[in-house]
Amino acid sequence: MKTNPHVAEIRELNLGYLLLAQRLLNHDRAEAMFRLKIDDEMADLLVSLNVQQLSRLANTNQLMCHFGAESADQLRQVVDNPRDQGLAHIHSSLLMASRSMPAEGGDHVG
Repeated sequence: MKTNPHVAEIRELNLGYLLLAQRLLNHDRAEAMFRLKIDDEMADLLVSLNVQQLSRLANTNQLMCHFGAESADQLRQVVDNPRDQGLAHIHSSLLMASRSMPAEGGDHVG
């Protein structure tokens, strides 16, 4: 079986993402849930995981995180935003936040 040379980087990114998610949830749960687009049950689970469990979860060849944009068109609006730079981050945040929350019982991390 051929090994993908990027698997180690994916695993490292996953662990960093999971650790960041825990820090965000511990700092401001409501804001973190909004930013991560997760529900209460997922937030409880992420906060409860110990280092060994986080490492095991991160140890996959699939990315745990994903783009906040639902489509290339939405991402293009963020990238090609002609608005004044003072308002660009607000516009980008609104576009990215408009992505819907997962349904109750969703099976993805964020």
